[in-house]
Amino acid sequence: MYLTQGLHRAVQQTPDLPATIFGDRVRTWSEVGDRVARLASALRALGVEPGESVAILSLNSDRYSEYFFAVPWADAVINPVNIRWSPAEIAYSLVDSRTKVLFVDDAFAAMLPALQELAPDVTTVIHCGDGPTPAGSLSFEELVATHEPIEDARREGESLAGIFYTGGTTGHPKGVMLSHANLAISTLGAVGGSDFMTRGGRVLHAAPMFHLADLATWAARNVLGGTHVFVPMFEPTAVVRAIEQHQVTDVLLVPTMIQMLVDNTVAQTADLSSLQHLIYGASPISEALLDRAAKTFPAAGLTQGYGMTELSPMATFLVPEDHDDPTLRRSAGRAAPHAEVRIVDPQDHEVARGEVGEVVVRGGHVMMGYWEKPEETAAAVRDGWMHTGDGGYMDDRGYVFIVDRIKDMIVTGGENVYSAEVENALAKHPAIAACAVIGIPDAEYGEAVHAVVVLAAGAQLTHEELRAHCKELIAGYKTPRSSEFVEALPISGAGKILKRELRTKHWPDGGRAVS
Repeated sequence: MYLTQGLHRAVQQTPDLPATIFGDRVRTWSEVGDRVARLASALRALGVEPGESVAILSLNSDRYSEYFFAVPWADAVINPVNIRWSPAEIAYSLVDSRTKVLFVDDAFAAMLPALQELAPDVTTVIHCGDGPTPAGSLSFEELVATHEPIEDARREGESLAGIFYTGGTTGHPKGVMLSHANLAISTLGAVGGSDFMTRGGRVLHAAPMFHLADLATWAARNVLGGTHVFVPMFEPTAVVRAIEQHQVTDVLLVPTMIQMLVDNTVAQTADLSSLQHLIYGASPISEALLDRAAKTFPAAGLTQGYGMTELSPMATFLVPEDHDDPTLRRSAGRAAPHAEVRIVDPQDHEVARGEVGEVVVRGGHVMMGYWEKPEETAAAVRDGWMHTGDGGYMDDRGYVFIVDRIKDMIVTGGENVYSAEVENALAKHPAIAACAVIGIPDAEYGEAVHAVVVLAAGAQLTHEELRAHCKELIAGYKTPRSSEFVEALPISGAGKILKRELRTKHWPDGGRAVS
């Protein structure tokens, strides 16, 4: 299979159905098919060679979706850029991937001079925004209008589909190489193994499209048919309005986004009955937030997807009916049909059920490797098993419970403390809107459990009250020995809490190297 396959089928079967909705702009599948063939023609005319990386730095839009189709149509490789990165980080990824052509929208046009100075090999910039085309750039719409359509290269199978750079939280980012087969296997496994998306429905792209989780929903919608709806970026009121106005049936959100939605006053009165599936993942979610989400979206089934970029990205699913079991709610679900999952010890031996070890995954969705990093690839993928770096255990029914990143584990007084358990306890307090738990140096215990807390609007909470609350739910040694109250937690472009930033002031000598 290949990324453009769904486009061909939609043009054949539902040519007049809306393919994309972005604000007031609606395009049918027939229109999108023609535009993609023309944009691919332009890329080839600009000198893009087979297998060459073509990058995009943009907020969500219908043109982003057309980029996803047009680049492989032109026999090239997609390279979505993390919009939260600094110019230096972006430039590193462009240089590392040897990118020459870059799509940029209005939001990032001002960054072009810095990027071109740091990445001089980027010789062609295509403006994909709605504002004036920046000097020295080419207009997306003019390229579409002035080039004749070409035949799809049908880049497929084991051919490289995309280079997806990981967060870059430790040193330089790594480019994850995924083939068309990787992405197809993950997509078909997800569609076949979980009722997480409506056939022929409408999916809202509110999570950033550079992130592989959103690309997974894009690919699944193309398999199942239907319509893509876009908002430029996540903003609670805009998301609520989009769901209501366009009768959105499916949406992928990370827990921090769900928290903002359920806190949004507009959501309390909006008609959100069209939403049938709420997919979440990327970071742990509290049981209290799950309950609130179910009340805000009463018609929506909840599905958790667990995985990582290196797994294209799905490994396990917690399906809607699993959420009826309070015990299973704390799990990441069971292996998807396309994945084999084990829990192993440091010697890669499978551990007993219920015993904590590292989560490893095997299947046709495991990445091709890290771009030009063979040693790091060999360290991560051993005997075909992708080592996730996540600590977890598996119960007797095969449900996987993620307890923490292995290197985020806190060792206090000889006891292992997994932050997810502490965070879940903290999140049950009504005064706490968001939290993160880290280990900090302690002269007596080696490490101490430390809580970083964001309070709900108008709420007050003391450290003593926080500890008393936790002691009712978890063992005393797991209860935070210290805490701090902040206005917001640092969040990555993928919606994950950046614990490394929280640790920096406590470990100034770099005594704990974590991502």
